[in-house]
Amino acid sequence: MAQFVFESDLHGLLKLDTPIPNAPLARWQRKAKESSASVAAPGPSPANTSSTGLSPMKPANRPHSTSKTPSKTPGKSGSKIQSTPTKAGGDRYIPNRSAMQMEVASFLLTKENDSSEDTPTKKEQQKAWALNLNGFDVEEAKILRLSGKPQNAPEGYQNNLKVLYSQKTTPGSSRKNGRYIPSMPDRILDAPEIRNDYYLNLIDWSSQNFLAVALDNSVYLWNYSSGEIIQLLQMEQPDDYISSVSWIKEGNYLAVGTSNAEVQLWDIQQQKRLRNMTSHSSRVGSLSWNSYILSSGARTGHIHHHDVRVAEHHVATLAGHTQEVCGLRWSPDGRYLASGGNDNLVNVWPCAQGDSGDFAPVQTFTQHQGAVKAVAWCPWQSNVLATGGGTSDRHIRIWNVCSGTCLNAVDAHSQVCSILWSTNYKEFISGHGFAHNQLVVWKYPTMAKVTELKGHTARVLNLTMSPDGSIVASAAADETLRLWRCFEMDPVKKKEKAGSAKSSIIHQGIR
Repeated sequence: MAQFVFESDLHGLLKLDTPIPNAPLARWQRKAKESSASVAAPGPSPANTSSTGLSPMKPANRPHSTSKTPSKTPGKSGSKIQSTPTKAGGDRYIPNRSAMQMEVASFLLTKENDSSEDTPTKKEQQKAWALNLNGFDVEEAKILRLSGKPQNAPEGYQNNLKVLYSQKTTPGSSRKNGRYIPSMPDRILDAPEIRNDYYLNLIDWSSQNFLAVALDNSVYLWNYSSGEIIQLLQMEQPDDYISSVSWIKEGNYLAVGTSNAEVQLWDIQQQKRLRNMTSHSSRVGSLSWNSYILSSGARTGHIHHHDVRVAEHHVATLAGHTQEVCGLRWSPDGRYLASGGNDNLVNVWPCAQGDSGDFAPVQTFTQHQGAVKAVAWCPWQSNVLATGGGTSDRHIRIWNVCSGTCLNAVDAHSQVCSILWSTNYKEFISGHGFAHNQLVVWKYPTMAKVTELKGHTARVLNLTMSPDGSIVASAAADETLRLWRCFEMDPVKKKEKAGSAKSSIIHQGIR
């Protein structure tokens, strides 16, 4: 009821058909009054009309009726005449408000404000449109969503989107921070009769700057400082060969693994064999030192710990591989031993026995699809391990051995034979076999490729690093050793370091 009272009041306020008292006449009323007055007066003659100077635009030239207004202007033709309201007090734009449907307009306005529910059919149509246009239902989509763990990208995923704009400085305006890495080797040495066997470890560089190289059944030592070459040993049986070599940290003893399951220990100063340890039943393809403990990996998949100080040297056996152990490396802090095998497994072993008295791996990584020979510990992060797979895998993976997670993985597109971490830069180098036979320097942790070092004509078998960490030696199946200056320190920093060392020596001499 209140709605109809409101509508009637509104209709009464908007009704303007009644005349307004004491209001000035409208323009059309004034014109009609003037024209009627001119018609009542006697009209002038044509001569007088021309003499008065009246223009054709003046109302005196044309008579008008009281109910019509002129519809023609000079220069325009037409016989159409527009009607004007005859009622006093009307509006020239809205002649008659009473003819408007105010009730209908009010109803339509109130209907628009009503919150009426959409029909199910209309909702279904809107949902179908949203799915076709956006690919998802807008009502069910959440712009901001809190979740627990972010989803990892699928393995092998590469983002093909290119960054068009960024806030970083452009290459032209920024100063290059990259260092110069020679693309050619510093030296090339002959390595005749080196065995082309992926599972062997045939070179190692000592802290006293001696490079040990196993060539078939002999071991040679090359003094980097003087260039002198020494033949350390030769196997007695012609069918036997050297399968692995490894220097102790101090650089005065060399461990040698042979194809007849022996582990020999040699004194470099006296150039004689100290002892011959026999505990394996097959060739020893990998060796690694942890203080006075020498670990050896054999073709049977077993790893033996040897205490070189005592007569009963065999102190422990690690059984975690079903095929040959081809990669073996103790961590720099001596807490963990990483082993890679031909069974595509990577095991991380503790340095101490468990509660049961047996050694069990703290981590086992199964993601590689090929033999794992390349194992290397990060020198500045003791819990980070890098591993590389063979021809059927071709991936380099970075692991956190504490949590067991894979921190990063990169496809090297070729067989990974060896990995070495740099001690001078946050980088590492990898040696590759089929199909490119190159060395690759990687940035860590971005895994960006710094450079490629090419020159070997056959697959790279092993890598080893100089004591100062500036030179990498690569042994390949093309029977050459190549020395690459890929991690040489900045000359300015090297000079500062040498200057500080020299000044300290001078002060010590004066005092």
